[in-house]
Amino acid sequence: MRHRLTGLAALAAALLLPAAQADEGMWLPSQLPEVEAQMRAAGFEGDAAALSDLSRPPMSAVVSLGGCTASFVSPHGLVVTNHHCAHGAIQLNSTPEDNLIANGFNAATMADEVSAGPGARVLVTDRFERITDRILAGARGLSGRDYYEAVEAASKAAVAECEAEPGYRCSVVDMYSGTDFHLVRQLEIRDVRLAYAPPDAIGSYGDEIDNFMWPRHSGDFAFYRAYVGPDGKPAAFAPENVPYCPAAWLEVSTAPLAEGDFAMLAGYPGRTFRHRTAPEFAEQVEWQLPSRVELMGALLAAIERASAGDAGATVRYAAQVASLKNTLKRAQGELEGLRRSDAVAARRAEEAAMAAWLDGQPDAAGARADIAAALQVLDGARATRERDQLFSLMSAQTQLLRSAMQLQRLALERGKPDALRQPGYQLRDEPRIEAALRQAQRRYAPEVEQAILAELLARHRELPAEQRVPEVDAVFGTDATATAAALAALYSGTALDAEEERLRLLAADPGVARASVDPMMRAAAALLQAELRHEDEAKARAGELLRLRPAYMRGMIGHARSQGRAVYPDANSTLRVSYGRIQGLEPRDAVRYAPLTTVEGIVEKHTGVAPFDAPAPLLEAIARRDFGATADPALGTQTVNFLTNLDTTGGNSGSPVMDARGRLVGLNFDSNWEAVSASWMFDPRYKRAIHVDARYMRWIMSRVYPAPRLLREMGLHEEVADPQAPAAAAAR
Repeated sequence: MRHRLTGLAALAAALLLPAAQADEGMWLPSQLPEVEAQMRAAGFEGDAAALSDLSRPPMSAVVSLGGCTASFVSPHGLVVTNHHCAHGAIQLNSTPEDNLIANGFNAATMADEVSAGPGARVLVTDRFERITDRILAGARGLSGRDYYEAVEAASKAAVAECEAEPGYRCSVVDMYSGTDFHLVRQLEIRDVRLAYAPPDAIGSYGDEIDNFMWPRHSGDFAFYRAYVGPDGKPAAFAPENVPYCPAAWLEVSTAPLAEGDFAMLAGYPGRTFRHRTAPEFAEQVEWQLPSRVELMGALLAAIERASAGDAGATVRYAAQVASLKNTLKRAQGELEGLRRSDAVAARRAEEAAMAAWLDGQPDAAGARADIAAALQVLDGARATRERDQLFSLMSAQTQLLRSAMQLQRLALERGKPDALRQPGYQLRDEPRIEAALRQAQRRYAPEVEQAILAELLARHRELPAEQRVPEVDAVFGTDATATAAALAALYSGTALDAEEERLRLLAADPGVARASVDPMMRAAAALLQAELRHEDEAKARAGELLRLRPAYMRGMIGHARSQGRAVYPDANSTLRVSYGRIQGLEPRDAVRYAPLTTVEGIVEKHTGVAPFDAPAPLLEAIARRDFGATADPALGTQTVNFLTNLDTTGGNSGSPVMDARGRLVGLNFDSNWEAVSASWMFDPRYKRAIHVDARYMRWIMSRVYPAPRLLREMGLHEEVADPQAPAAAAAR
């Protein structure tokens, strides 16, 4: 008889397993030699020391897109990532007359590849250096805002020194919650072009219904190309630019996959919070996630109402709607997962064990005092959490208001020496601000933005008087009638809806922006005062937490090491490696998910209505069963997606999944519903990652929406379709 543990008992048993069995970890490349034995036990055949060298393949082929991951797959700068990561570029180049979202894009030649937008970036990491002593030297003995500013000043100085060589983007990243700091240098490629994307009905098959679900049947892949100036250095988009020649690129595997095979993923996971305190876990479950679910749903409804019947507005807000839907569903899954794993209780138990261990250490009293002080700071932040969430969304979810806020803030910061400017508004940041101001036009409709703000402002009016932002009340009024009139006046009277006006103010003397009588600029000037005040409060808290959290982290790390466990830092958009196996899932009693899906599932789900409206060329190719070399020999059909137990989170979208020899076998694009909560807690019973199989990508590009030029470029000559064979979509 087979017995299954449930609840906390099962979780505790899973978490106490040796690391080699859990496959948990978003490891820094430099940490991989520490876990090489576990990697080899899982099937790894390479050299962990080689993986820790960012100048060598395969790590040197893995790049960041600034929110997603990608990888070079040819010596000519060809980059593969997820379709949903390229969705903004696809949307940006779409019009109601030529909708690339619906039709897909397939450049016939390099000259036909189109710009992914002025803000698109390919970032190639080539340096990762520990500089903790330098960053903390001036902060020791300080507290609060002073501690924060000392760390910020040292970080800015390190970044400025690093960026003295043109073409590089540098950052200082915090590891282990203020305990350790590293300098990261990345080559910043600024001319990024869309080369290939299947239609949305392939790239997003199943859309939000299938999002975070298994089984999946999504062809979530697309190709960019990185371009540089004729001199080989990063440059803005220009016709004379040439493809970038990377130091390394990944070989696309043509071998079959099977359950139990080793798998490894390299990428840039965004944020995890696994080293947070038990009260922070509780707040996430009790307030943050429920409020996020409700708020994202309301914003989506507002956009839907305001854009109904307007094809142009629908296209312009497609990327924002997709992002909001993803945020909503992720929050729903995260909440369910944390409750299922009883994460708050598990974290409390882990903290209790750490505290017991800490009591036996010589510095226990000081550490306990710092931990208690940190908890007090966190408790104080809860008083304004609703206000802070709503106020931040007023700019984050708008285009024109955000543009005005950026212009006013930049005008303020330009009056300071560059080293004293707010990060995000230094000279190094101005090209990105310009790119955002240019792109605003393609993602804006006045009636939709007013609807978004009306929703947020209605919620702001419901806050207790002491939480409301006075400047918001002054600009937008304190009742629904006044708000509607204020919004109408703002959007009918502003000239910021013209790109040339936004760029004029960007290029003008700071005094011009500050003195502008444009109603949107005047509103932004008032709201900026609230932003600065809230920022002061946040920096004081952040400084205290930077000073105090290390005591908590040292306790958790020390306790883990006393049990023989290595500890990886929380994800922070730096390059990480996860390893494990292709593995199915048993999420519930009597339910078992196989680790591979096939094209038969596409036909089974097909209804002819979005999001299950498989294109005719795809259905015809499946009916022909002309799978060739990409067919799975064991299944006798074409695979689509596969599952692994790899440790992933947001930002890992587009990450290359590699086999035991470092060859590309797929792209990460999602997590299963049961594991959405992994950004806070890794539960090995449920954590799976969902990937598009490279064999499906190759088949689509060979038999369905042929891209023979790109297949040859990747060395896949034998898969180029017979030009006489029936297939869809000649090159656009």
